[in-house]
Amino acid sequence: MRSALFLLCLFLSGPAFALSCMQPDVAQAYKVADEAEEVFWVVKGALEFDQDLVRIPDFTDNSPKDTKVPARFDGHVLSKSGFETQFETDLVLELLCYGPWCAQAESGLQYLAFVEHTGTGYVMRVNPCYSSTFLSPTPEQLEQAWDCMRGLECEPSF
Repeated sequence: MRSALFLLCLFLSGPAFALSCMQPDVAQAYKVADEAEEVFWVVKGALEFDQDLVRIPDFTDNSPKDTKVPARFDGHVLSKSGFETQFETDLVLELLCYGPWCAQAESGLQYLAFVEHTGTGYVMRVNPCYSSTFLSPTPEQLEQAWDCMRGLECEPSF
């Protein structure tokens, strides 16, 4: 009986340990990037990297959990005229962890992303909530980013 009660308590307590993320929203990502001190470029295109370099973090030690991988982005950068300007560059793909929850990315797929332009290059950060990267962006998501860039309707949906 005690073991059944323990298992029931363990099962019911599971959601308390879940990562709680807001629904990813392009307007919210745009707002955060626009208000940041750092410089972000909104890009869409294909991300290529060596998938074997993405490691699964070991949470039993004190080693860094985030993963940085050299990558290549081939696509377009957003301007007031849309996604018309080529954007082809090497960058650092940084997969972040929030506690035991870590972001993932897949090479060869299309992304809409808010990429930081640093003094030495570009960084595409992906967090476990996927709040600034959008896999296989929909036409509506691309239109929302463009609307935000042009100063049109850019209110987060939440």
